[in-house]
Amino acid sequence: MTECKAATTPIATTPTLSTTSNDLLSDPTPYRCLVGALQYATFTRPDIAFAMNGVCQFMHKPSTVHFVAGKRILRYLKGTLEKGVLFQPGPLALIAFTDANCGDTSDRRSTSGVVVFLGNNPITWLSKKQHTVSRSSTEAEYRSLATGAAELAWLRQVLCDLKLYLPSAPLIWGDNTSALALASNPIFHGCTKHIEVDYHFVHEKVVRGDLSLQFISTHDQLADIFTKALPSTRFLLLCSKLLVCSTDHQFEGG
Repeated sequence: MTECKAATTPIATTPTLSTTSNDLLSDPTPYRCLVGALQYATFTRPDIAFAMNGVCQFMHKPSTVHFVAGKRILRYLKGTLEKGVLFQPGPLALIAFTDANCGDTSDRRSTSGVVVFLGNNPITWLSKKQHTVSRSSTEAEYRSLATGAAELAWLRQVLCDLKLYLPSAPLIWGDNTSALALASNPIFHGCTKHIEVDYHFVHEKVVRGDLSLQFISTHDQLADIFTKALPSTRFLLLCSKLLVCSTDHQFEGG
């Protein structure tokens, strides 16, 4: 693959990966080795997180289509070796972006996307399928919001252990007004009894002032890149907010 043609995005918008393919690989070992190795790249390349989340779901029964999807990630990395995360001085503030998609067509479970910034630097991110099926977009977004809140709480405690104290409460930007209202207003809880009680800890943190929530338009939602396959123009725009390019040195994923 060292001489392969580069791809503009790590995952195609269509068709979506599914388990319905009958063209199963006779030997799944090369696929599993490829996907297993690529998981290490997600430590420093948030732009491939959603694509990796997709191909990792078919380790038990990979098909030719899944193998092509895995090779596409390699083709994308081949053309973006100069991209990487740049850490630079900035304000001591934790800011998170959380998002969720409408659900996978195969199992109807949504994917949560979260990215956390310390100052201007992305320090942690995830693209993870939710454990249960959400009965509304509000519930899916609220679960993603809860995941982001838990991540911020852990990071805040880590900073406290290092004797670093935040001047203000961590901030979460979300693009679903109903989910934000659910976290801020207990009146909404009566309409969402089917959501596990565990997720209502977000409301407690908002009331105590340990967490601040703000609305952001879907166009500016950085976590969008972790929840769905995007057209190249949209993908490159969001990618530019997370990674930088260096013409003097090839990051090669680092």
